[in-house]
Amino acid sequence: MWAVRKYLIWLAGLAALNVGLLLVGSGVEPDSRCLQKLCVGLVFDVGGLGDKSFNDAAYLGLMRAQRELGAVVRFIEPGDGSDRESALRELASQGYQLVFGVGFIYSDDLRKLAAEFPGTHFAGIDFSGAPGEPTPPNLAGLRFREQEGSFLVGAIAGLVTRSRVVGFVGGMQIPLIRKFEAGYAAGVKHVCPDCQVLSAYAGTDPRAFSDPVTGKELALTQYGRGADVIYHAAGKTGGGVFNAARSVNRWAIGVDSDQYREAPCCVLTSMVKRVDLAVLETVRAQAAGRFQGGVREAGLAEGQVGFVLDDNNRERLSAPVLSRVGELERQIIQGIIRVPGT
Repeated sequence: MWAVRKYLIWLAGLAALNVGLLLVGSGVEPDSRCLQKLCVGLVFDVGGLGDKSFNDAAYLGLMRAQRELGAVVRFIEPGDGSDRESALRELASQGYQLVFGVGFIYSDDLRKLAAEFPGTHFAGIDFSGAPGEPTPPNLAGLRFREQEGSFLVGAIAGLVTRSRVVGFVGGMQIPLIRKFEAGYAAGVKHVCPDCQVLSAYAGTDPRAFSDPVTGKELALTQYGRGADVIYHAAGKTGGGVFNAARSVNRWAIGVDSDQYREAPCCVLTSMVKRVDLAVLETVRAQAAGRFQGGVREAGLAEGQVGFVLDDNNRERLSAPVLSRVGELERQIIQGIIRVPGT
């Protein structure tokens, strides 16, 4: 029995030594707090903290995890696309038990690091991958049915437009953002079949999410063609859409977070995507020892997409409009209406 105990002690010591060597080899000092507390790390998407949209929603979820669950939290803003992987690796090497990558652009990096750090749990917001592609058991891919919330704000646009011309401004032209466009256009056409939907994208690389100058140019062009409502899904580029809306006194619809304060004169509503809840619920699962890998998706039925209705915009949306949109929401949740994602 003593020999067995000595052997187990030797194995434990060897394992600790290997971990120590790994951390030393990585050039990253371990965070001693992670030996006794839940440590959660997060790396932001393009645009970073302060985008008043996607990244800020993730930050809110992280801060709630700190307040409500007592988690030790740390976030990193990568300087450019080349240091995404190194930021995730740094957090994993420091001993953070759960590490988030915010944005589809992290998908390949997360797959790679999940294989290298099998004892660390990873989560990817807007995780992408080929259909049927296996996901490592220590990686949670978090997705949303953005097209459902976009359908509702599209219906709002179609019901309030007077010109029967509305617009959409996207950031990077990728399948994820086309989900926003497809749902929005479907919502517009559902309530206003003869309405015209103008569409434009800021670019084809990640910088398209942080280009408000182009966003303003695209929006002004659409307003000039008769659009009286424009919905954006463009991150910081959407700030340019709000600038354009202010300059011509037309309506704009925000995205991901409540963006009323970006242009109080002109924000009709915002399509909210509860990235904060996705982050918080994943941390809760980690804290309770029930983290699960794999890809999962949430939408209207799960309360993770929708639109803003509060004292700031209630008077801008008439009772008949709200009644119609409420009925459409019910039909989507019940499966009567299937919203296209392409």
